[in-house]
Amino acid sequence: MTLTMAGLLGILALLLVLFFLRIPVGFAMAVVGFLGFWYAVNLKAALGMLGTEFWNVFSSYGLTVIPLFILMGQVCFYSGVNKRLYRAAYAWLGEVRGGLSMATILACAGFSAISGSNTATAATMSTVALPEMAKYKYHPLLSTSTVAVGATLGVVIPPSVVLIIIGLQTGQSIARLFWASLLPGLMLTGLFLLTILYLCRRNPSWGPAGGHTTWREKFASLPGSIEMVLLFSLVMGGLFAGFFTPSEAGAAGAMIAILISLVSGRLTWPRFRDAVADTIRVSCMIMVIVTGAVIFGRFLAVTRLPFDAASWVAGLDIPAPVVVLVLCAAYTLGGMIMDALALLLITIPIFFPLAQALGYDPIWFAVLVTVVTTMGAVTPPVGVSTFIVAHMAKSVPMHVVFKGVTMFLPSYLIMVVLLMLFPQLALFLPGLVH
Repeated sequence: MTLTMAGLLGILALLLVLFFLRIPVGFAMAVVGFLGFWYAVNLKAALGMLGTEFWNVFSSYGLTVIPLFILMGQVCFYSGVNKRLYRAAYAWLGEVRGGLSMATILACAGFSAISGSNTATAATMSTVALPEMAKYKYHPLLSTSTVAVGATLGVVIPPSVVLIIIGLQTGQSIARLFWASLLPGLMLTGLFLLTILYLCRRNPSWGPAGGHTTWREKFASLPGSIEMVLLFSLVMGGLFAGFFTPSEAGAAGAMIAILISLVSGRLTWPRFRDAVADTIRVSCMIMVIVTGAVIFGRFLAVTRLPFDAASWVAGLDIPAPVVVLVLCAAYTLGGMIMDALALLLITIPIFFPLAQALGYDPIWFAVLVTVVTTMGAVTPPVGVSTFIVAHMAKSVPMHVVFKGVTMFLPSYLIMVVLLMLFPQLALFLPGLVH
């Protein structure tokens, strides 16, 4: 059996079996990577690789950016920034038909910019937005799907934990990735808003207008969004201007979030303790996944599967855009059965060399696959964000939430097509700044 064939069997057989046995993704990748490396080399080398990679990951300075940005988002959550942000969005859009759903999308986009996580945004905005939309008799199809798709913006809009991991794994500039994803993230937000307008025009009863707010009430709500705007501007502005590195940006963001919350008097000791506990729990989960992906990647490297696959596809007599479409289909299907972060970590060592062999810009490709994989976060049978929203909306059946989400899938597809037709949507801002 060739090493390439061993790599294929390791991916398609053992790894999938472990996934379906509900073994945590990080452990499953580590087990397959270790056993595969043992088979390809020897036990002594595999044990040495295991110890080396565990040390390299957990002592990596670059990975400190992950818990720091997560802490920033958790502090904002426990100090109520998300609720004040939602009230401000509602004050300006609530009286429009479908306005509460649009306010939810905008609030999700804002909270995504400070949390960087789709699961955190889904859980947070479900507790805030679903009761309000139920009070104004919004149809469950619209209310639950709005929160589910709005939460996926946390992966695309910077700072995104997924983009940070892609940057670290591929050697790309994290600042350039943040710039590249900013415009597509805002455009995807706009497509969601247009979808809500269209749905409420066709079905007026789905999103009845809320109560009238005066101009005085509208402007009075703006201070609720100042904290988020200030935090985002200081952290992203300092990062993009080169005042500090991504890790330093995470530290600055966490400290600024703590200071803002202390000055406002909304961060008590118990809340801070809960924020730190959640940060530790989420960070440990991500670090285990990253470690498993690194070990699995070493196995793939020794089998030469990524390089053989890249050479094979590059030698085929088919247009490069067709290959990218096939990769997008693979990411879409993969996103349906597993978490976006884990999927990207598994496929990066295989697909990124392939994209580069075809002559595609790795920054553009990173943004493209992020948007495609984000779509998988709301599609069956897994759809992590959809499951979270369905769990929070206990009175709404799971199939209703999934049915509502399908109405937003064209928005994702339009964004993917635009990125493929106009790569400068992702490359213009990084080129302008750097």
